[in-house]
Amino acid sequence: MNGQDNTVWVFQGASALHPSAAFTTLELAERWIAEKKVSGLLTAYPLDISIYEWAIQKSHFSPDQAYQRESEFIQKFSSAYLEHYHYECGVKSSE
Repeated sequence: MNGQDNTVWVFQGASALHPSAAFTTLELAERWIAEKKVSGLLTAYPLDISIYEWAIQKSHFSPDQAYQRESEFIQKFSSAYLEHYHYECGVKSSE
């Protein structure tokens, strides 16, 4: 995933329970982050597919336990394989 047509960039501030911004491009997101000097996580999410299904399609995850096919698991599923960047006071971290 690289933030192109079928992706939205979502920013979640440090310690926030919910996202605070969404952008169509990485460039727009990074401009806002730098301007506002915010800290948090910027993640590229694919559109029109769940992260669960995306991870399976990309072979990043394979549900091998029965509970991993249940609603409760799927609704909480996320993946570190999503393209993402950390920011501190508006500056991208080197991690």
